[in-house]
Amino acid sequence: MKKSLPYVLMLAATLGLAACDKASENKQQDAQEHANKAQDLRNDAAKEQSEAAKDTNEANQKRAEEAADNNQVPPPPASTPAPQTNQ
Repeated sequence: MKKSLPYVLMLAATLGLAACDKASENKQQDAQEHANKAQDLRNDAAKEQSEAAKDTNEANQKRAEEAADNNQVPPPPASTPAPQTNQ
């Protein structure tokens, strides 16, 4: 009797803990949703970087045209930081 009581208590505790862990089923879905949101944010950032690079190129071209109109030496183009990729 002395040994059976601790085994019964351990079994009851184990079953109680196993019954309470319903969140593990949702963890994979939550992880997938967060991964999708992160990918969307990366795509948005890449899109904004390409638009910024396009705007910078257009500004440099306009500077060069203005310098050519004024017979001046065009200023050096502004350096842009290299795009960072987070993997």
